[in-house]
Amino acid sequence: MVSRLIARIWTLTAVGMLLAGSVVCGQGPPRSKARQAPATRKTAQSTAEFDQAVKLGDEARMGMRLSEALDQYGKALRIRPQWPEGWWNVATILYEGDRYMEARDAFRNVVALDPKNSLGWGMLGLCEFQTREYERSVVSLQRGRMLGLSSNREIESVVRYHAAQLYIRFEQFEIAYDILSEFLEVGNESPKVVEAFGLAMLRMPLLSSEVPSDKREQVLAAGRAGFYMAARRLDEARAAFGVLLARYPDAPNVHYAHGVFLLNQDADAALKEFRRELEISPLHQPSMVQMAFEYLKRDELDTALPFAEKAVQLSPNMFPARNVLGRILLDLGQVERAIKELEEGARLAPSSPEMHFALARAYTRVGRKADATRERELFKKLQDEFEARRTRRQVDQANDGQPKAKP
Repeated sequence: MVSRLIARIWTLTAVGMLLAGSVVCGQGPPRSKARQAPATRKTAQSTAEFDQAVKLGDEARMGMRLSEALDQYGKALRIRPQWPEGWWNVATILYEGDRYMEARDAFRNVVALDPKNSLGWGMLGLCEFQTREYERSVVSLQRGRMLGLSSNREIESVVRYHAAQLYIRFEQFEIAYDILSEFLEVGNESPKVVEAFGLAMLRMPLLSSEVPSDKREQVLAAGRAGFYMAARRLDEARAAFGVLLARYPDAPNVHYAHGVFLLNQDADAALKEFRRELEISPLHQPSMVQMAFEYLKRDELDTALPFAEKAVQLSPNMFPARNVLGRILLDLGQVERAIKELEEGARLAPSSPEMHFALARAYTRVGRKADATRERELFKKLQDEFEARRTRRQVDQANDGQPKAKP
């Protein structure tokens, strides 16, 4: 539980926070010592009251008298509302007491005062998850992840897990799969991670708490296959997929998941699995996208085109379909139509390096040099950011002995 980790990060976060400046009294330059004295006495009194409230709040918090600590920190914040450490202390105490709405508001003050506070963003996202503000939550969680949470591995792990859950719920299964794959880098094989892999593999837009009891074993079976696939433990993945297919041969997305696993080993077998998925679910858009990409790779453009067009028609907001359709059209010489599809894909997924790379090629084809240069620069920037994040994770893991934090 995150609440059990709060005490470990109070001191850690306080070190990195700057206290607000002194209270300003009066508007113009002082005209006399007599007129300045009341303001000076008031400032001194406020400072003394602030210091006393902080001292009593800290003593109460350390003694686990959390209600008393909240009262004292509240007094201090009324005197000095731009005190980041005070908002952090209040927020974490409220979170500890499962008072998520109040904790959410306090963490919002934390990040407003310190926008680069990664732990603050992460904890805000966890509060928003508890209050079911899922769209806000995923933004906050990802903001914390982007800023870096390696200073606290337990919080990093819980934030990663909840971010993956939300991407699953929002049907962004490939993004969720990539986030879950980060757990492999820290040696985490917990049942919760395996279950989340299963939801991503079966493309079930559910939180773990929403999985029906009669589907849980199927989700776990798919999760084991997905976990081993992500870990590149091919023999174990092959065996796990064998179990999954034997038990659930006609379940949606099972053949699709197996086809994705087979793509880099036996593309013909993968295509067979995608076709089997389409027999079970004739409007299975991801299978169409995968088949379009494979036929594009084989330069079988006339075969690829109908799959790509149908995929876009079924899910116009899914950028991989726009990507493959645009690339097929470009190779067919339908450049203006290709640009239209690729521009829409880049709009839908502005952080996708692949979209900007494909768009740069299309712009080059029609001589739009400035646009092509811009897209290539975006592609390089996004690729460099991805590599930097991966390197940072690898360095962090090497420095702390690869801990096995569990969400």
